[in-house]
Amino acid sequence: MLFGVVCVSDRCSQGLCEDKSGQLIKELVSSLGTAEEYVLVPDEKEQIENALISLCDKGVDVVFTTGGTGFAPRDITPEATKSVIEREAPGIAEAIRVKSLEITPKAMLSRAVSGIRGKTLIINLPGSPKAVREALEFVLPVIPHAVEVLSGDTLNCGGKY
Repeated sequence: MLFGVVCVSDRCSQGLCEDKSGQLIKELVSSLGTAEEYVLVPDEKEQIENALISLCDKGVDVVFTTGGTGFAPRDITPEATKSVIEREAPGIAEAIRVKSLEITPKAMLSRAVSGIRGKTLIINLPGSPKAVREALEFVLPVIPHAVEVLSGDTLNCGGKY
């Protein structure tokens, strides 16, 4: 599987701090495939959209975004994601919120979304490395099946994954 990572952060894109969440995503997905595609963008809707479209057009199986999913005025990752996806995958974002609510009530402040563009799954993750780790530990086990189905392999839909 080929993964893409889009870090959405004004401060990281300006070189004011290091993107720890994006690097963690690359590390955590390594058991399932490679995350060679990495993009760092500021909290600008058009730049987020362009990064997502570019990765989808390259044939990346799954794109994880990190950052920009909260209540801050410049948190617009969900809006940018919604503008490029063709179909929503609400169960993923809902499951992440439910699981995260077991850890912290602040999880209810997440506006993250997930969806599909072409044959690429896009999943918004929080900006915090701790929250990214918690979400991916829960989500990664279903990713291979999601990618199989998106690629057109529906023979195992009723089986165990």
